[in-house]
Amino acid sequence: MPQMAPISWLTLFIAFSLILLIFNVVNYYSFLPNSPEVSEKTFTQTSFNWKW
Repeated sequence: MPQMAPISWLTLFIAFSLILLIFNVVNYYSFLPNSPEVSEKTFTQTSFNWKW
């Protein structure tokens, strides 16, 4: 029924696409994964014996 929708289909498509994009971006950045605890041993300096 085109008489009932004065807004063009392209405008509706753009509006719904932007709403979907904003919704996905907000959901993506609202998730905070638990980072594993970094042990201090990973930052200790180790000597490498290179076998060249």
